[in-house]
Amino acid sequence: MNTAGIVNALIDHATARYRRVGRFAFHWGRGKLRHDPVFVEILARGLLNGRRTILDLGCGQGLLAAWLRSAAQLAAQWPAQWPAPPQPQRIVGIDLMPGDIDRARRALQSEAEFAVGDIRTAAFEASEAVVILDVLHYIEVEAQLAVLRRVRAALSSDGVLVTRIGNAAGGFGFRFSIWVDRLVLWLRGHRNNRLHTHSLQQWQSMLRQCGFDSEAFPIDAGPFANVLLVARPL
Repeated sequence: MNTAGIVNALIDHATARYRRVGRFAFHWGRGKLRHDPVFVEILARGLLNGRRTILDLGCGQGLLAAWLRSAAQLAAQWPAQWPAPPQPQRIVGIDLMPGDIDRARRALQSEAEFAVGDIRTAAFEASEAVVILDVLHYIEVEAQLAVLRRVRAALSSDGVLVTRIGNAAGGFGFRFSIWVDRLVLWLRGHRNNRLHTHSLQQWQSMLRQCGFDSEAFPIDAGPFANVLLVARPL
């Protein structure tokens, strides 16, 4: 199957789980998986391949877990230009929003584990990969550093952290993405919508302070200034 074909098959397969949860969960999931390139990038670059345990911080309604489980189940249809899909034994998600966690549990059932928690204080289990997508800028700078240090402590020596951040040096694209983030916060009931952002260079410096070497991949199409950082323990 070609790339476009497998992406469409993955979207259908991953979001079928959410039909039993309700229209909002189903249509939100389809929109997110279709229009957010990070999910395809994770598979196309093989960023989580060989990782038996994956911790998803700020997991929302569990879309990454659904995506990875579907990838493993559609491996026979995999495009030749992509590395083989990841086959994690265990996926654990943590999110602050009880409603999102409820939808994740109902959709994924026994395919993944989910807990309500604040990543600033929640315990992190030992993992071979940690994923933090579009979450760190919602917490204070000292908390960002503390979370990254605890992620480093939870990771195996050959583990990987995959995180997407906004590049504050990204001009209009960054300002637009911040406006969207604040709107999303307001719609989700968060009236304190202060964000804590940095330039790409500053994010990478923070990661080094916390024991990581990182590589940056600009990935977002459209007017955004987001960057995928792949960090490994020093």
